[in-house]
Amino acid sequence: MAWSTREMAELAGTSLRAVRHYHDIGLLDEPERRSNGYKQYGVSHLVRLLRIKRLASLGFSLSQIADMCNGPDSDPDPRDLRSLDEELAATIERLQQARAEVNALMRRKAATDLPLRLASVDETAELPDPDRSFVTVLGTILGPSGMDTYADVLREKPQPAARELDELPADADELARQSLAERLVPYVRGLRAKHPGLGDLASDAPRGRQHTARTIGKALTDLYNPAQVDVMRRLHTLLSDTGGSR
Repeated sequence: MAWSTREMAELAGTSLRAVRHYHDIGLLDEPERRSNGYKQYGVSHLVRLLRIKRLASLGFSLSQIADMCNGPDSDPDPRDLRSLDEELAATIERLQQARAEVNALMRRKAATDLPLRLASVDETAELPDPDRSFVTVLGTILGPSGMDTYADVLREKPQPAARELDELPADADELARQSLAERLVPYVRGLRAKHPGLGDLASDAPRGRQHTARTIGKALTDLYNPAQVDVMRRLHTLLSDTGGSR
């Protein structure tokens, strides 16, 4: 018994286009034709097509499948299987994270502009716009450890001095800036004591500490007014003078 191209595709659970493509690239041999010119496929073609489909569904490329099917050993190389397994594991992790974010959005527990790993809407709803943007930037440059640390910090209730920094006008005078920086010292030192990882958020940053520092510096100067940035610089100096980590 012989099958037509359409029947072959239906038996294998694939499309006519896929079968024709496999012929075009030499992955599936052309069958003999009937007197009327129609192709007639046999069991060997079906078995080959099912094998191609299975290997492709696992994630192997067509060129890899060609090597397997045409080589002396038709089974995948163990090294190729290990590599594929690693890729699949990474894909699963990425999809699980995406699903968690989608579920959080459906429950209205997360905002679309904030990384889910950093904070949910409940912890960040009252953040001023510059802070929200800053958190979004951090989500693109920090590694898992840095993001987890910053998420813990965001869940802390800010003290009045931190709120005052958010509301500091650009024309704040010298005395106001210095006073605010000094009042922020114990607050920041307390946060760092409670969250040691805050002293080195870039410890596992994918692109390294220098890139992270440059990006954070750019975000600070773009998002906050000159008086706020000046207070942050003063605060850094005061923390350094008292032995605080950067």
